[in-house]
Amino acid sequence: IAAASDSKMYDGTALTNPDFTYTDGILAEGDELTAVVEGTITNYGTAANKVTSYKVIRGGQDVTAWYTFGESVDGTLEITKRSVTLTSATAEKTYDGTALTNATVELSGDGFVSGEGYTTEVTGSQTEVGESPNEFTYTLNEGTLAENYEITVVKGTLKVTKNVTEIVIAAASDSKMYDGTALTNP
Repeated sequence: IAAASDSKMYDGTALTNPDFTYTDGILAEGDELTAVVEGTITNYGTAANKVTSYKVIRGGQDVTAWYTFGESVDGTLEITKRSVTLTSATAEKTYDGTALTNATVELSGDGFVSGEGYTTEVTGSQTEVGESPNEFTYTLNEGTLAENYEITVVKGTLKVTKNVTEIVIAAASDSKMYDGTALTNP
């Protein structure tokens, strides 16, 4: 008797599978084999799915003793990680003397299971002409286990470009009646 194997992506609920298979063509016509298969897993990883008991019934009579059983074969229950990508925003502006910031962080991929999630703190800032990563950190909410997620962090870019508006400098004009001193106008 072989217990079933099964897998699923983490979803916050337990994975169980009571199915089993057994060697074909052995049971006499009318005999019925039943088995109890036990195993459970909720978080990322694997667990054994084991045959814990079995019996063969013929018309209400237990005829298990009339058969020879080999060792039962365990199945495997597997929970795989959810893939999540956190991406900070990319932004650009012309230099104006103030800091360029953007606190947006987008979630993509499989996402978080309902009731689980994260918070972010975005610290990226660019004031001078140039570019830098839009830095941020994240904290998983209480009850959200990191082991259930494959989290990828992608940092956007904050770019400040040179102000290309032409600055025209015009010297002042001035006049005065002759008084023997130099005329200047800074």
